[in-house]
Amino acid sequence: MTTVLERPRTRVKTRSKPVRRYGERPSIAYLFLSPWVVGAVFLTAGPMVWLLYLSFTDYDLFTAPRWVGLDNYVRMLTVDPHFWNAVWATTKFVVISVPAQLIAALGVAMLINRRSRAQGFYRSAFYAPSLLGASVSVALVWRVIFHDWIGHPDRALLALVLLAVWQFGAPMVIFLAGLQQIPQEYYDAAAVDGAGPWRTFLRITVPMLSPVIFFNLVLDTIRAFQVFTGAYVVSNGTGGPSDSTLFYTLYLYEKGFVEFKMGYASAMSWFLLLVIALITALLFRTAKGWVFYSGDES
Repeated sequence: MTTVLERPRTRVKTRSKPVRRYGERPSIAYLFLSPWVVGAVFLTAGPMVWLLYLSFTDYDLFTAPRWVGLDNYVRMLTVDPHFWNAVWATTKFVVISVPAQLIAALGVAMLINRRSRAQGFYRSAFYAPSLLGASVSVALVWRVIFHDWIGHPDRALLALVLLAVWQFGAPMVIFLAGLQQIPQEYYDAAAVDGAGPWRTFLRITVPMLSPVIFFNLVLDTIRAFQVFTGAYVVSNGTGGPSDSTLFYTLYLYEKGFVEFKMGYASAMSWFLLLVIALITALLFRTAKGWVFYSGDES
């Protein structure tokens, strides 16, 4: 009896059509990214470089720029008294309006954070001023309401601060989203331990909400340094009385588009950019001490 040995079957590899994933098609990603890249290069980076060049020139929009070196910066920092008045008015506005707006936004967000069928209505109602607050019509109404304050140097700035605080809708919505991410178990445990509302707020709400607070703080600080419409309309573009509402961007606009000193205005623009970048970097540096993320051991 003979045994027939079967030849071992060899597996024939069949060529399968390679499956491409989205990550293996960089051309598609570049296609979707191209509008942003084109906008960033031609609408942001390009004008910034051109503005940097103009800051070293004497340019009036009608004749060719004339190179003057650092003259615009030297005159801005050492000669022009209105420049430092604008810096001081803007600094006071930022220091007062940003904390006030954040406190108002957080307070209202905590009030409407309770489960209610009307939460959507309240959220929309409080957010509406943020959509209207930067408009010229609202600034005109504000000028009529605070007519007595606007004529007084000590109260004119306060009227613009109230206008900024009134636009707390955007940070409020972000605060509300952050509050809804805090687990209810933490508050239940605090209640069992006998913690009061203030202690619960300081020990649970603030630490858990610190990334959101930091996010709103950075955005509102940058936005406050760029305030323009309200000050322009309320003061009729003068920054008065006594330069009390002469914000930095308002003075920059006056130099560039009223006096046609575009080189000087370009130098002011770059100075503002550097100041905002410096303050933002300082905020990020201080964040390591008071902002807590979910992965932190503390």
